[in-house]
Amino acid sequence: MWTIAIFAVTVFLAYANGANDNFKGVATLFGSKTTNYNVAIWWATATTFAGSLCSVILANALLQSFSGKGLVPDAIADTNSFHLAVAFGAAVTVILATVTGFPISTTHGITGALTGAGLAAIGTELNFAALGKSFFIPLLISPLMAIALGIGIYSLLHYGRIVLKIEKAWCVCVGSKQKLVPVGSEKQFTQTSEITLDTVENCNQHYVGNFWGINSQKLVDGCHFLSAGAVSFARGLNDTPKIVALLLTVTAFSIKGGMLAVGLGMAIGGLLNARKVAMTMSNKITTLNPGKGLAANLVTSFLVIFASRLGVPVSTTHVSVGSIFGVGVVSQTANLGVFSKVLSSWVLTLPIAAIISGIMYLVLPK
Repeated sequence: MWTIAIFAVTVFLAYANGANDNFKGVATLFGSKTTNYNVAIWWATATTFAGSLCSVILANALLQSFSGKGLVPDAIADTNSFHLAVAFGAAVTVILATVTGFPISTTHGITGALTGAGLAAIGTELNFAALGKSFFIPLLISPLMAIALGIGIYSLLHYGRIVLKIEKAWCVCVGSKQKLVPVGSEKQFTQTSEITLDTVENCNQHYVGNFWGINSQKLVDGCHFLSAGAVSFARGLNDTPKIVALLLTVTAFSIKGGMLAVGLGMAIGGLLNARKVAMTMSNKITTLNPGKGLAANLVTSFLVIFASRLGVPVSTTHVSVGSIFGVGVVSQTANLGVFSKVLSSWVLTLPIAAIISGIMYLVLPK
């Protein structure tokens, strides 16, 4: 009974994680109109799943960090009720954010759930020092680093584009548009001619010129796709072991089997339920073009892969949103209002997950 319950809730957490997180790696591809939604989400799915599989070898250190050991005594961290409460609290929190379109951190959700279940189990004996050092500090510093690096990398790429004389060009859109106009006492559709220049809603920006004999736009698009794949790979690498850690009490599954199940759950969640968060990440934090997207992805992939190798539990969400906001700041296109709402959702993630997991732990049989 415990085995089935823990497995089911953990896979549901993986589903919620995929729905909320999978598109974040490719949000810049869609937001900059480099590709359409379907191509972007399938690219994210494939590269995230590859990261999940590689996490068996490259990110084992995160397994122990999110097992609860060090925060609570091993006798509690090894119990089925503790792991089930943590998985349930994190899963409910992440899926609620997903259906409302807020890009929150599964890492944040699991951290809050660990805290809530730990407090319910042992009260103030919870190891707050370890909680701050191993969880809160990385989660606080990582988005600040991402914003700073986003500003720096985009500025560097912008300067390099100017030095290499790669120019921006805008299309001139000429065509007809249907408008509803009053005719007598009724309204009818009529065709009107329209010419649009330098309007983001109607035109796409392109890079003109060549770099080492390669068309600049194709080169930027190719690098942009690769960088988005790197972000998604890094996310799979970083998030999968955090979720698999909740299966450690289930002896019926090996670590490799758990990684596979979680990876599949994440993939399905992203394919079926990622669109609302995708709209927020792609269009609302800042306007994007291929250059901005490439800069943001380089920052995100570097920080997340580096943290995964060290076993540091940073949030891909925090890093991704921070880097996108950073390039928006330097290009003066950042939407501070939307960013503030996203920050508010991050603040609420910890207490919501903690309350749900704490209540769940108290009602479960021990």
